[in-house]
Amino acid sequence: MKVTFLGLGAMGQRMATRLLDAGHDVTVWNRNAAVRDGFDARAAKAAMPADAVAAAEVVFAMLRDDAAATDVWLGVEGALAALPTGAVAVECSTLSLPHVQKLHAAAAERGVAFVDAPVAGSRPQAEAGQLIFLQGGAAEVIAALDPLFAVMGGKRLHCGPAGAGAMAKLVVNAMFGTQLAVLAELMAATKAQGFDAQSILKALAETPVCSPVAAGAGGAMLAGQWAPAFPIDLVAKDFTYVAHSGPMMPVAERVAEVYAQAVAEGLGADNITGIIQRYDSAARG
Repeated sequence: MKVTFLGLGAMGQRMATRLLDAGHDVTVWNRNAAVRDGFDARAAKAAMPADAVAAAEVVFAMLRDDAAATDVWLGVEGALAALPTGAVAVECSTLSLPHVQKLHAAAAERGVAFVDAPVAGSRPQAEAGQLIFLQGGAAEVIAALDPLFAVMGGKRLHCGPAGAGAMAKLVVNAMFGTQLAVLAELMAATKAQGFDAQSILKALAETPVCSPVAAGAGGAMLAGQWAPAFPIDLVAKDFTYVAHSGPMMPVAERVAEVYAQAVAEGLGADNITGIIQRYDSAARG
């Protein structure tokens, strides 16, 4: 199948490689030309999004934020207007719900099928083809694309109509980010009281209130493992979207402030587990 992949960040590169390994004819575009040109030699390279999608049957995008997605899909030399008749556009980025709805509407005006399918998982899952796709859009369109989704994802969950996948991803990231913000505070408080945080975390992990992912992330916090898999600046961006996704979001708004403050303090490039540095002066070294 002729597939285009727009965006070759850490996730996009791994997802596009999975498609190449499965034997698909892949064309790629990336804003940074050096990254694009240095990508796998099996992929065709395009200078602009419009060029990249000119012969595509399916187009996937994995982009940083609303602004990047607007430019790539709707901007000058954007992808949406250049899609061939019958092609399908799939947006895998974590975007705000209003923006995803705007993309669905713009695609509908052009007679293009559009699916929002952000992912749960990080670089190891992308490399192994074990991402979880959270899909929104027409069931028949999504079903037809399942062979492609299956190459990149171990689970494909149809969450509902247009925008449902995007909303599900915001829910997932908000749950994760809120757990880790609270856990960071509590682990720092435990240490400040003179107790062994590792022992408290181990006890917490044995209770039903602690998710496995929170337990694992807590261990990384205490070990000072902050190499970016889900950087704090992206967490802050996502919480900005979360905080505007409902009529009353006081908890999400407060957590958004925590991550925004962490970015302002210079922690944006650290993994989400590095949020403990805001509360634990010893963690900063």
